[in-house]
Amino acid sequence: MKDLSGFLGAALQFAALDIAIRKGMEDGLEEVARRIEQTAKDEIGHYQPAIGGFSEWAQLAESTEADKARKGFEPNAPLERTGQFRESWEHKTEGLEAVIGSKDERAPFFEFGTSKMPPRPVLGPAVAINGNFIKKIIGRATVNGFVGGAAIHHSLGYDDIV
Repeated sequence: MKDLSGFLGAALQFAALDIAIRKGMEDGLEEVARRIEQTAKDEIGHYQPAIGGFSEWAQLAESTEADKARKGFEPNAPLERTGQFRESWEHKTEGLEAVIGSKDERAPFFEFGTSKMPPRPVLGPAVAINGNFIKKIIGRATVNGFVGGAAIHHSLGYDDIV
């Protein structure tokens, strides 16, 4: 048993809890970012339905399909020709921040459309598709942080300190 009490004991308890919650949240955020990245990659090459305020993907123009056929690419595979766009998606997490996106310079044009091309959003729908998963993982990470913080507090012998 540690010989600590009062404010010092409470401060140690809160510090242990804060560290455990933060670690749980960071781990959960990494899992969420990885899932959103994979979902974005999986959407490419398939017509997507409307979801979460994002419209369904419009059919490719006949001229686009004809051009793809001439070049030997798969028909009816929006945003997919060589696989380059799919492979350009990645994520990075640092602390409690995540960045998920494509390094392909065409990504904003695909996501938001242009005057000649309808939008075919990838990132927004990937987040919407995973809404329940995100809530579950972040919720679980928070609970695990609380439980982990309590376990750390217990392992340090601070159970009786208030």
